[in-house]
This record gives sequence, C-alpha cells and structure tokens, in this order.
Amino acid sequence: MPRPVRLPDLTGRRALVTGATGGIGLAVARELAVRGATVALAARDRDRGERALEQVRESAPGTQSYVTVLDLADLSSVRALAAREREYALPVDLLVCNAGVYTSTRQRTADGFELMMGTNHLGHFALTGLLAPRLAAAPAGRVVVVSSLAAAAAGAPDLDGAGSGRFSGWQAYAQSKLANLLFATELARRAQELGGDVTVTAAHPGWARTRLLTRRGPGLASFVTAPAVAVMGSVLAQGASAGAAPVVLAATDPTASAGAYYGPRSLGGLRGAPAGAELPPLARDPALATAVWERSEQLTGVAYRWAGTTAVADTAGASGPTTSS
Repeated sequence: MPRPVRLPDLTGRRALVTGATGGIGLAVARELAVRGATVALAARDRDRGERALEQVRESAPGTQSYVTVLDLADLSSVRALAAREREYALPVDLLVCNAGVYTSTRQRTADGFELMMGTNHLGHFALTGLLAPRLAAAPAGRVVVVSSLAAAAAGAPDLDGAGSGRFSGWQAYAQSKLANLLFATELARRAQELGGDVTVTAAHPGWARTRLLTRRGPGLASFVTAPAVAVMGSVLAQGASAGAAPVVLAATDPTASAGAYYGPRSLGGLRGAPAGAELPPLARDPALATAVWERSEQLTGVAYRWAGTTAVADTAGASGPTTSS
C-alpha cells in the first residue's frame, strides 16, 4: 500500500471495520493490523470473515484481531453488535464505515428500506450512533465514512426509497453515497459539540478493482459491456490496496481536521496516491445534511445524545420506511 505520509503506530488501539471480508475493507483491516491495531472484522458471514482474518494474520502475525458478525441490512444485527461491544472494557478507538452494496434491481432490507440506502447509509448511521459511547470513551476516537465518486452524480437522497417510478440502481447507489458524505459532515459538526476528542473524516477509493465495481458495477451495468469494463478497469482502475490508501490516511492522519475528505489525487480522483479531496456541492449543504440526519434518526430509531463527554444513543421511536404515491 502506498504510504505518502508516515503512518502512526496503532498499538493498543482497537478498530472496527465493516465490510472487512474483501476488497477495500480487507485491505484497510490488514493495514491497521500491520500498524499494531486490534481489528474487529465485521462480516455478514462468519466463514468469510474467518478466511479474511487468516489473510490479516498472514500480514500481521500475532495480531489479536477477530471476527464479529454484522449485517447492516438488518437493524437487529446492528443492535446485537452494539450490545456485544458494550461488554468490552476497552473503547472503540476507530470505526471505519466501509461496507457497501450495489444492485441493479429494487430490493429491501430486513427493515423495509431500499437495500443500498439501508445498508450503505442507514445501517452505518445506526451503528455509529449505538457505538458513540464507546467512541467517546477513547482517548482520540475517530470515525471514517467511506463514500464514492458516485456521490457527485446524485440528487438529494431519498432515504425512504419509496419511489414508484422506474428504478435506477445507479441513482440509488449514488444517493446512498451522497448520504454517506452528508452523514459524515453533520456528524463531524455534532461531534465537535460533544466536547470530547472524536474526529470524523471521510474518504473515497477512486476506481478500485473490487467485487463491487468490477462486475459491471454502479453506473456501468446499463450501458457498458462486461468486456469493456474489464478493459477500462485494467487501464484506469487501481488495486484494492491502493484504493484503501485514502481510507487508511483518513483513519490515521494525525493532522486530520473535522470533516476532512480524502481520495486519490490523479485522473480526477480515479487513482493515484491519497490526498485531500473536494466534497461535491450537495455534500456541503448544511440544511440538506441536517434533513438527512433527522430523517435517519426517525427511520432507524437511533438518536444521538451528547451529554458532557459521554455520547448516548437512544434507540426508541423508529418510524420505519414510509411510502408515497
């Protein structure tokens, strides 16, 4: 993995990485473990998680990293992980909200949300809120929200996912990635109000050769053939480790400011060494960020509550998705 800056030693710190069974998530988990962190590899499937953990151990022999089961498309699974975390005496020093899904057809989560919005954004919103007390307990807690260049092509996110017209997988994915950035910017603002030491950053991997984007993924499936995607990817895309570099920098940069955004520096953010990136215009809209936050609270039933230097998440009152004609 490219190291444009000297990454700090992470010995004694505990990180939780979602979507850690492959691609960007596995590369991030491996790098954090190499730097000394104990990494919880969050995975929907324990067997896949254990196989990923073996790869982490190959890179970081002696690591105390482990697998924890998490299905972001099911809020009961999110709450179960948070309950397990409350049993640990140690705080969560670093949460990397990385997991993401793409589908070209309209699908629903266990709670009735559109699958991509429910997994990519709402699941992470709930997870972060429920883990907020553990992050606030860390000496220098950090949350990294992983987005995508696709966010720049999105309109205002439809969190309810109740659209009755023709479904566009690309637009739904782009909206979920914009929601990620709006969540990150609003969380960064609210974390500063906490008065503790929690830093919130965001990152995108550019175009990385992962399972999500190499199978005629977001924005390509409808008008580019699979062979064409393979040719384009061989020229423009970078490997998962290089794609993970901006995420690792967002997670470890000691100079990171609240709301900092990272991505590859070359070819319009498609590839290259990690550097500061520019947020899309809509991601800088404070009114939209507040609206997305408030609706996310309503849908998930997770309300972030800051009290002194301790963050408390209230899980009452989820309204569930609504429909409209």
